[in-house]
Amino acid sequence: MARVRLDNITQQFGKTIAVQDISFEVPDGEFWVLVGPSGCGKSTLLRTIAGLEPITAGDLYIGEQRVNGLTARQRDVAMVFQNYALYPHMTVAQNLAFGLKMRQVPKDEQQQQIQQVARSLDIEHLLDRKPRQLSGGQQQRVALGRAIARQPQLFLLDEPLSNLDAQLRDDTRAELKQLHQRFGITTLYVTHDQVEAMTLGDRIVMLDQGRIQQIGTPHDLYHHPINQRVATFIGNPPMNVLAATFTEAGLKVADQHLPVPPAIRQQLDLYPNQMVNLGIRPEKISTSRLPGPSSLALTVTVVEPLGRETLVRGTVATQATTSQPDQTLTCIVETPPTPGETLWLDLDLRYWFIFDPASGARRYPQISRA
Repeated sequence: MARVRLDNITQQFGKTIAVQDISFEVPDGEFWVLVGPSGCGKSTLLRTIAGLEPITAGDLYIGEQRVNGLTARQRDVAMVFQNYALYPHMTVAQNLAFGLKMRQVPKDEQQQQIQQVARSLDIEHLLDRKPRQLSGGQQQRVALGRAIARQPQLFLLDEPLSNLDAQLRDDTRAELKQLHQRFGITTLYVTHDQVEAMTLGDRIVMLDQGRIQQIGTPHDLYHHPINQRVATFIGNPPMNVLAATFTEAGLKVADQHLPVPPAIRQQLDLYPNQMVNLGIRPEKISTSRLPGPSSLALTVTVVEPLGRETLVRGTVATQATTSQPDQTLTCIVETPPTPGETLWLDLDLRYWFIFDPASGARRYPQISRA
């Protein structure tokens, strides 16, 4: 096991900069997740750490050793890919032993480690089978087992659950967490699925367009997003963002003014008629069939029953005489409405986020500089 440190890592392919100026440190034994939309550079960064891509600029340390010039084999890392990459002509036992054999581990020690890993992953009964005889979930376990059997100092996972069905993905995600708790191997895990990121990671590194947006615990990124990009990516359903105008009467959303308390006004330091983006999570919106003094009218367009609760999507309409388009909004209700029905929404100002519409930077609540 070892800590991993990235100092100003940049990865460039021709004129394309895949990741730029990436710096963070993963402590020994922690499970970190790299998350972000497709094309954000997360897999490129993982391949760079693994030694599969040469570093354009910056320094990479595994433990105390600078590994920029080392090959993938010399870095003592194990990587599990999306397609598992099992050898089809080998049995499960032979696949598990492959890395150990390449490292010239004695045969009796190989067998001992294979049995231990097989028990941990509940694949002892599969040792004589070949990959074509296994389900997707079983192949995934074998790929993990092959990596674990090597006892690497660093474990790299590149979207290993994406080929599994929903139920198996949930089950395997829980198994992965238990395995990490058992073995304690420093782990970097790549995914575009923010649910995986939230449930697995000790910390999350969110990337977008090759740059770090925010690093923090799942709680930090959900409750204290640093900008609008993080706020709308982390969370399911995602945060609502409504275009608003600051006026003397408050924040004007569509044709309704939402009062802004003095304490919030002082933090915002806005000028009259300034445009902002108002963010609020769906679960922080209360609904009613009757209008209130500062509630928004939502015309229901889609109703999605989820069992315990119902997801409602709709539009906050503006007057036909204005040039502003209708805005969409999502909320959660207990009693399902019908499409076309009007709900009246109260947005709990304790959970407001206000973002700059140009840069996406968070204006409220103010970010502590401590």
